[in-house]
Amino acid sequence: MIKGLTITPPVLGRISIGRVIQKDGKRLPAKDDQFTITSQVQNKDGWVNHPLDAKLRKGTTDKLRQIPVRMLFNDPELNLRAEYTLFDRQTGRPLCVGDGEQCQRRTSNGVEQLPCPSPDRCPLAQGGACKPYGRLYVNLSEDDELGTFIFRTTGFNSIRTLAARLSYFAAVSGNKLSCLPLQLTLRGKSTTQSYRTPIYFVDLTLREGVTLKDAVQHAGAIDRELSEHGFDQVALEQAAKQGYSNSCFEVDDEASELMAEFYPEEDSLETQPQTRKQKQVSNGLDTLNVSSIEQGLRQSVTAVS
Repeated sequence: MIKGLTITPPVLGRISIGRVIQKDGKRLPAKDDQFTITSQVQNKDGWVNHPLDAKLRKGTTDKLRQIPVRMLFNDPELNLRAEYTLFDRQTGRPLCVGDGEQCQRRTSNGVEQLPCPSPDRCPLAQGGACKPYGRLYVNLSEDDELGTFIFRTTGFNSIRTLAARLSYFAAVSGNKLSCLPLQLTLRGKSTTQSYRTPIYFVDLTLREGVTLKDAVQHAGAIDRELSEHGFDQVALEQAAKQGYSNSCFEVDDEASELMAEFYPEEDSLETQPQTRKQKQVSNGLDTLNVSSIEQGLRQSVTAVS
């Protein structure tokens, strides 16, 4: 296997609750109150809808706010990847990825492991340069049982909710998450930060009409049936773990879309006062003194603890 290349689940399409629009010559993220399932092909109008999008909407005039899904893995962390991420805005490549305790950062000396005090306390993350970045991989089609559709998000609400649901469902099913009948559900809520206007996030629930008891019994039966036919779920998950760990950084091939989501032009860091360090990081350059950064971060972590 080629080293330095992260092997992620095969992606057949995207699930989104928003899009990037052109407004006054700027590319800005626009949120939506329903799901859209797209292919991996774009035209002049944006992403081309996947045939599954029309199929799920068939027979209803309501907006698409529920999508039946199946998890590929029993391990929640293989289905949902989430870290704090600081991107190079020119290339879309991650410069620093951390979990709130440790981070891996590209420097002039290569990739170094440093303390991660979280974006609120990190001197390099000021001005919204570093955000949570989550990727949920789900299976939608019986035609390709190992293919996935990816939902990308930088929202705390979606990441927190999905992480909790995945962990809970895995626990109550006896680690048979991949056998549960689940669905993605779009929910809305208002907060003081949203000025009482609705904001939308993604939840993971049992499919309509299915009780938790029935779902767990169903998962057990499916798991036994697959085992009898020689399906090796443990080996599948081991292969996925090896693929994820084959590189320090997961490089996304949709760099322009990520930059529009992470750094919308109306809130661009280039329009805000920046320190010399912030400008160097936003340009994708790491001419900072690494030892001084490490010392500063260690002092921040010590002060917090």
